[in-house]
Amino acid sequence: ANPTAKVTLGGNRTMAAPSGLRAGMTYLLRVIQDATGGRTLAYNAVFKWPAGVAPVVAAGANDISILSFYSDGTNLYGVSALDFS
Repeated sequence: ANPTAKVTLGGNRTMAAPSGLRAGMTYLLRVIQDATGGRTLAYNAVFKWPAGVAPVVAAGANDISILSFYSDGTNLYGVSALDFS
């Protein structure tokens, strides 16, 4: 329901399919590595990426990646800005 969110990775994680997507909405996710870093993020099939290639979030300790999505109500079409450190 909220168009912005953040997550701090404390281990390797997989993004589940979100509920309540609204067609035409944009969503932003700030992904933060914990102080250890090296955590990975995988994505449910509803997340669609350019050329079908999901981004690899920045892996350094405390690095930040921003994921932006456009929703058609079922899928999320994403682009990424990586490695804010």
